[in-house]
Amino acid sequence: MSELFSPFQLKSVTLRNRIAVPPMCQYSAVDGVLNDWHLAHYSGLARGGAGLVIVEATAVSPEGRITPGCSGLWNDAQAQALAPIAAAIRAAGAVPGIQIGHAGRKASANRPWEGDDHIPDGDARGWPTLSPSAIAFGAHLPKVPQAMREEDIARVRGDFRTAARRAREAGFAWLELHFAHGYLGQSFFSVHANRRQDRYGGSAENRSRFLLETLAAVREEWPEHLPLTARFGVIEYDGRDAETLAESIALAKAFKSGGLDLLSVSVGFSTLQANIPWAPAFLAPIAGQVRRQAGIPVAAAWSIDAPETAESTVATGQLDLVMVGRAHLANPHWPYHAALKLKVDRAAWVLPAPYAHWLARYRPVS
Repeated sequence: MSELFSPFQLKSVTLRNRIAVPPMCQYSAVDGVLNDWHLAHYSGLARGGAGLVIVEATAVSPEGRITPGCSGLWNDAQAQALAPIAAAIRAAGAVPGIQIGHAGRKASANRPWEGDDHIPDGDARGWPTLSPSAIAFGAHLPKVPQAMREEDIARVRGDFRTAARRAREAGFAWLELHFAHGYLGQSFFSVHANRRQDRYGGSAENRSRFLLETLAAVREEWPEHLPLTARFGVIEYDGRDAETLAESIALAKAFKSGGLDLLSVSVGFSTLQANIPWAPAFLAPIAGQVRRQAGIPVAAAWSIDAPETAESTVATGQLDLVMVGRAHLANPHWPYHAALKLKVDRAAWVLPAPYAHWLARYRPVS
C-alpha cells in the first residue's frame, strides 16, 4: 500500500490522497478578478488527480497584493469570479482550497517576468506598502514601507476576516492563511522586519500577536467543520535557526490551541542574508519536528518532485500532506504518473472516472 495515495481526513473534509497543489501565483488577474485563464488552469490541475488544489495567494485588500496582477478577495465581484473555479476543482474530484494573505513590504511589485522589483515611486500602477516597521526588504524591493499603526493592524485583521467569509460563500472548503515568505504575517514574527517597541514587537510572544489575533478573527468567520490552515516560515537559515525554530514551534502550539487544523511548513524568506540548503524535501525533517513537538498535522513543499521522495515523507511520518508545485505545472497529471511509478494498484483510478476508464487499458508503445 502506498501511504501517499491513502486518504487524508481533516475535520469534515476527506482528500482522496496526500497530494496537494500549493498556491502558485499566476499574476494574471485584473483588479483582483480572476478570469478564463484561471478557470482553465485550476480545473486542469484538479483533473490530474491531486486530493487538494489551493488557489493562489489572494489579497485581502488592494494594498495587500504582491503585484497589480494578483488575485483579490476584498469585494463581491472577485468572490463571484472565484465561485466557478471552486466548483470546477470540486467537479474534478479535488477539494477546493484558497490561500488569503497580505504582501506587506513586498507589495507593489512588478510581475516576475516584468522585473520582479518594486514599481517605482510616481508610477500610477503602484501604491504605498505596509509593514510592522519602516524597514525595506532590500535589493530588488527597496521601497521603505509605512510602519503600521494599531488602527492599521485592526483594519487588516478585519480584512482577513471578511475575505474568509467571501471564500466560504464562493464555495471553498479549505482555507489557508499566508503567514510565510516575508509577507505581512511573517514580517510581524521576524526579527528582521519587526523592530516595534509596543505589544506587537520585541519578545516572541509579542511578535506572534498579530498572527494569533488574525487567526482568531478568521476562526470566528470560517466554519468549524472545515479545515483552517496556515503557511508559515518556521526557519530563516540566517544563523539563528535553533532560536527561530523553537519560537516557531511555540507559535505552532498556540496556533493549534487557537483552532488551526494544519500547518504548511516553509521558509521565512524575510532576509537576504540566508543560506538555504536546497535539496530534495529539505524541509521534511523540520516539518516532522514541528509535527511531533506541536502535535499538529503538517505539510511542506519545495523540491518534492520525485514520487519516491513524496512517498517517503509520508511513510516516515514527516508529512501528512505533500505539496507538489512546479512539477504539477510541468505535468498536471503528476499524481497518475506517480501512482504508476509507485506501482499503485489500479493506478489509473487516481484520475477522474472518465479519464481512468480509458487509461486503465492504455499500454504505451515503447
